[in-house]
Order: sequence, then C-alpha cells, then structure tokens
Amino acid sequence: MADWQTLADKVRHQTRLSHAEALSLAELSSEHDDELLALAGNLRDAGFRNVVTYSRKVFLPLTHLCRDVCHYCTFAKTPKRIDSPYLSVDQVLDSVREAEKMGCKEALLTLGEKPELRYKAAREALADMGFATTLEYVAHVAKRILEETSLLPHINAGCMTAEEIAMLRPVSASMGIMLESASERLAEKGMPHYGSPDKDPAIRLETLRLAGEARVPFTSGILIGIGETRRERIESLLALRDVHEQHGHLQEIIVQNFRAKPDTKMAQAPEPDLQELLWTIAVCRLIFGSNMSIQAPPNLSPGVLEKIVGAGINDWGGVSPLTPDFVNPEAPWPHLDELSRETAVAGKYLQERLTIYPSYVTRFADWLAPELHEHVLSITDAEGFPRVDSWLTGQHTELPAEDLRWLGADVAEARVSPEIKDILARAMAGEALPEGDVVRLFQSRGPDFSAVIRAADSIRQAVCGERVSYVVNRNINYTNICYFKCQFCAFSKGKLSENLRGKPYDLSAEEIARRCSEAWDRGATEVCMQGGIHPEYTGQTYLDILATVRAATPDMHIHAFSPLEVWQGAATLGLEVETFLKQLKQAGLNTLPGTAAEILDDEVRAIICPDKIDTQQWLGVMEAAHNVGLRSTATIMFGHVDRLEHWARHLLRVRSLQARTGGFTEFVPLPFVASEAPVYLKGKARRGPTFRESVLMHAVARLVFNGLISNIQASWVKLGHNGVEACLNAGVNDVGGTLMNETITRAAGATHGQETSPQQMDALIRAMQREPQQRTTLYQAVSEERQQAARQAGALLDVVNTPAKKYERERGRKKVLVKNAGSELIASS
Repeated sequence: MADWQTLADKVRHQTRLSHAEALSLAELSSEHDDELLALAGNLRDAGFRNVVTYSRKVFLPLTHLCRDVCHYCTFAKTPKRIDSPYLSVDQVLDSVREAEKMGCKEALLTLGEKPELRYKAAREALADMGFATTLEYVAHVAKRILEETSLLPHINAGCMTAEEIAMLRPVSASMGIMLESASERLAEKGMPHYGSPDKDPAIRLETLRLAGEARVPFTSGILIGIGETRRERIESLLALRDVHEQHGHLQEIIVQNFRAKPDTKMAQAPEPDLQELLWTIAVCRLIFGSNMSIQAPPNLSPGVLEKIVGAGINDWGGVSPLTPDFVNPEAPWPHLDELSRETAVAGKYLQERLTIYPSYVTRFADWLAPELHEHVLSITDAEGFPRVDSWLTGQHTELPAEDLRWLGADVAEARVSPEIKDILARAMAGEALPEGDVVRLFQSRGPDFSAVIRAADSIRQAVCGERVSYVVNRNINYTNICYFKCQFCAFSKGKLSENLRGKPYDLSAEEIARRCSEAWDRGATEVCMQGGIHPEYTGQTYLDILATVRAATPDMHIHAFSPLEVWQGAATLGLEVETFLKQLKQAGLNTLPGTAAEILDDEVRAIICPDKIDTQQWLGVMEAAHNVGLRSTATIMFGHVDRLEHWARHLLRVRSLQARTGGFTEFVPLPFVASEAPVYLKGKARRGPTFRESVLMHAVARLVFNGLISNIQASWVKLGHNGVEACLNAGVNDVGGTLMNETITRAAGATHGQETSPQQMDALIRAMQREPQQRTTLYQAVSEERQQAARQAGALLDVVNTPAKKYERERGRKKVLVKNAGSELIASS
C-alpha cells in the first residue's frame, strides 16, 4: 500500500492519484477516516467554493418495461403490472407544464433498457404510435418538450449505439447511464446483475465512450452496497475516470447507496452504513479531484446530509417538487426549503443548476447541439447557472426577493468563505487584486454575496460619505446612421421600430443648437453627445459639432465622442489620435464618455463588435486623452456573450490605466438590454445580466478601484429607480444624469423613460436616507442659479430628428474607416 501521508500530501497539492495509489485506499485503516473526509471536503471547497447545487426537475418514467432483471430494482415491471407500456406525449407534456409552473427546468426521462427486445406489448405499443424503437419515441418526446415548454430534457436511456446517441443529442441537454459497477463478478449467477445483459460493464463503458466521442455532457456513477468490495468500487471509479480523461464529458459522478426494497430478491440484503457511504464519497473526491461534480441523492440519506456534504459532495442531484423518485419510491424528496436549511447547516449555499452543469454551459458551442444553443443561453447567467427570476435589464419588473434578502442580510462572519474574507481584506486595503480574485468576487452567492456588498458599501461610505450625486444634462445623439455592425446595438441596427429606433436621421446644426439652448434654459450643466459612425462623417464633422454647441451655449460642459469616434475622426483627417484630441479640446471639448468599451477583451469583441476598435486601441485613445488633459468616464457593457473572466480583465485593464493617468472620473456599469439587440434576436446571447450580477458589478468595481476611482455610478435607465436604490447599498455614490432625452437604451427595448428630473433624483436619494447633491461633470459644486433653473424647468419641446438625406453607402463606395492592420487605422474615401 502506498504511504498514507504521501497520498495525503498529493491530495493537498491537487496532484492526480495514480491507479495504484487510488487502489491502495481500499486498504486504508479506519483510523484515517476523519483525515480522509477532511481532505475530501477541502478538495471540494477548492473547486466549488461554498456552493452545493441541485436541479429542479420533473421525473418522467417514460416506460417501466425493461429487458433486464436486476435483483434490487422495483422500477422495472412486466406488462401485466402496468396500465400502459409507455406514457403518452400528452401525459408527458401535462406533467412538464405543471412542473414549469413550479419553476422546474429539467425534464428527466427515465426508462428501462430496450423493452421492445423482450416484450411484444412494447413492440405493439411503439408500432401503434408510429415508432420502431423505444429510443425513437424518446427522441420524439424530448423534441416536443423542447418545442412546447422551457424545460431541458435529460435522458437516461441505458446502453446506446453511436447512432442512437446522435439521434438524441439534438433534443437533450445531457444524458446519463449509471455504470453501477465495473465488476463482472456481479453478473455471475446468484449476484444482482445476473440475467441482465445491459449490466455488462464493458457494454456500459462503451456507451460512455461513445457519448464522449459525441461530445455529450454525461452523468454516471456507482451503486454501492450490492455485493461489491471497496476495491471494486475504486476500480469502477477509475474506469469512469479513464473514459472522462479521454473525452472530458462526465459532468457528474453519482455515489448512490443501495436501499433494500420489498418484493425484490435483495429485500433482505444489508444496506451500506453511513460510514461506508461517507468513505466512498471521500475516495471518489480524491480520485476525481477538485473540479468534478460529485453527487449523492439526499432522499436516500435523510438526517445525515451535513455529514454527506462534509465528505466532499457538491451536488444533490435532481429534486422534484412535483413527482416522486420512481426508482426509490419509498424515499420522498426533501422539501427544497428544508434542503436549503440543511445545506446551510453544513456551511454551504444551495444553488439551483440546470441539467447541464455550468462549466459545460459556458462552453455550450462545444457541448450542445446547435438546436439547443438559443434555449440554454436564454435561461442562464454568466457563470452558467439558471436565471431563477423574471428581472430583466431596462424593464419594469420587481426586484428578486431572494437577492434582496441577501443584499440586506447581516450575515455572521462565520458563514462567509475564508477565501472571500481574505480577498475583501486585501481589496479594502487598496491592494491590486489578480484576475482570479476578481472572478471569485463575481462568483459570490448567499453569505459571500452579502459580504461583498457590505465591504463595497463600507468603502463607499469612507470615500464619499452619505452624499449621492447626479448631473443635470441632456443626451444628444446626433445621428443613428452607422456602418459598424455591433451585434448588441439596436439604436442603429436591428428591427426597424418607429417608437424605438425610428427612421434614419442626421441632426442639423440648428437642431443641435436648439437642444443645447433648451437644455441650458432647463438648468443643464452638461450635454452628452454621441452617435453612430456615419459613413460621411470626418474629424471636421466633430469639430463643427463642437463649434455649434459652443456658439449656442458658451458655458455648457461638452461631454462628447467615444474613443471610437475620436479614432474615426483622427483617421479621416490623417492625424495622430493625440493631435486630433488636442484639436477637439481647443474647439471646446471638455471630457470624453467612456463608451465603446463594451468588454475590453478581444475574445468578446470578436463576437459583438468585430469591426470596432480593439481593446488596446480603446485604451490607447483614453490614455492619449488623459495625457492632453481631457478626463473621461469608463464603462462596461456586460451580460451578453461574456464570462466572469472577461469582466475581471475589463476592470483590471481600466484599473491599470487609471493607475498610470488618474484620468477616469467615474466607472459606469451598463447592463446589456437584450430585447431588441441583434445578437439576442439571433439566439446568440444571454438575456442580459441577472439582478445579482448587476449589483455585483457595481460592488466589485468599488472594491477593485479602491483608492483609484472614487465614483461608481448606477444607470437608472438600465436598472430602474428601484434597481438604483439597491445599488446605493452596494458601493454606488452617483446616479448619473437626468438625461432629458434618452434614446439608445430605449432603442434596445428599455422602458424606464427618457428623463429623471432633479426633483425625482432628490426624492430617490432621500428615500435611501442619503443626501442628494447636484454636481458638474467633474464632480464639482453647481451654482445656485443652475440648481434653481433645473428645478423650475418646463416641459421639453418635441425633438426634430432631421431626416437623413443619405444614409446608405453607394455601391462600391469604401468605408470612411477601414479598421485594423495591427494597431493602424487606414482612412479611405
């Protein structure tokens, strides 16, 4: 036997155990049991933090017929003992629709092994429905579930050929087959698998191999206590590890304990005791390491769930609020509230998942058939967990009660993960966090989420006190014509909608001047100006716009032109970016908006804005602006095709630039509004961030930028007033501008309005027991005259969107901006 301390050290360093080392665990003395369990628990924490998952499912026994005769099974029945060989499609859909109302997201299709090979009744029933095999019927049922409900099928179809797996892959998010045991001895006469041809380990492992080749997220596991030895259990786990290491497709390993059932040949067989179950779970964790999901069914071990968590599981499997466990009907599912409580007693947070695990969701293009992409994206968050509420960016929806509960919770320090406490301590001390730590903050759920929010808000209070600021400003989007193909933008791309995007326009100088004058009369201190990249605009166009505004309103602060517009303007004049910025500044530009950043990671930009300036070009424009004395904001537009690591990289790149220049005045998270965005309408993006993610973005930004950027802003246009109020408790000290005319977010489908008046801003802020403060763009005090004018403002006149004379390039005309030859930008006419 390998030396135990040597094995333990390898586990602590997350080094893979060899076959021989794993097998030696079968001889491990019981005196090491406590250390074994502790090692397994720590290994689980390294991979899954404080989270234990479950899938909210409906259990659909499509047929109880089976050609096998396992000696412990009560699921399989003969034709004489059932009313019908198969559930009808209508029966299935009725159950699924009822489950849908109860929040279920998984439809578990369980069935016996190819009953048509044994029973005439099965063959006749299939023929009557128009199918030759049970698996053909399974594919049909799963397709109907996908087409007519929001649930994702998970199929436990037993042993399959490559062709059968290929048939089922487009209609299921995941599949599974329990190996149960790799021991051929269990199929000998007198043993539990005798007379069951499909329990041949070689056949089951071949199905697992074929599923891996087909890139199917797969479930497997072992059944313990059916006569196998500890060594045979380990051999079974190693067989599973071998096939997984070839293909990477096993998303979970189930350790299921045998339960003796009446009217079976094993009715009097002894069940494995608790210590045997805990030992097996711990050994499974050591063999598979920190990143494999290991599951134990909670209904089979009532009263000892805390111990099971301690042994190294991170998942409870499927739990149904509607249907029983048809495989173990004597063992009812725990109520989800009780499961959550018992998980919390074990020091973990219960988190719902889909039938496909998060690590596979975030790589959906590799692991899901194309038919499933849109479905899965529409119901998941950035980490691959399901959306569990109806909150959407830009919509009038109630804030999720569960998130609000944790947002306001005073959680005991003991319930917060040690890792989170360490990261928060370093962030609050002003340390620069590495990418992994920032990702970990974004992963925070339950008590960890509460701790992150509280830490961010304590920094806000120390830096900004109880003041909450806003600026009275007007948005002027001077054209909605744009030749770029940004996949998130509905302002100049996407569905033509008169009440959202409107017809193509290009504002006249007179209309721009009129809007500026009206804004000044209504108390504005800032005009914020951005627009599409019109194919006929040059750098001189932007200089002319500045001249128009400055002539109409000499004292107005001009906050205008994203880095994309600056780059485009410089290119069309053949100037260096810094030279053009100096011209803009001389013409009256005061600050730059930090838009066109989207996600500062080119992996994401290649999908959502492939023809736009890249990450380094955006940062380069901002650094040049700061160097010539133009300060700017910084933004992030998140919640579409991005992942947590992209968010972290974005924040750290902004932080790095701020550490060099100090030029950013504020950071503004902009949650993605999906409903009219082309990338979402094409089924290639999520529905925007969840509310929890939106709040976390503000809080994590406060932590990451501690000591460098003092102002974190929440957008009422994206979040609504109630969402802004929540963020004011999560590190936010600024609520942006009154806007007067908001069009870009409304074009994307938001419904929170075009203007929030100073009176409304004051009321919102005071309702949070904070002190409202009208500010300038650069966070200075505003004169009494401006404040009075803002509070006495009359109604806005109707805008005139000057119809564009020409808004499509002539055939053969080249773009004004040809992007990218390395870092060069080439202009052409």
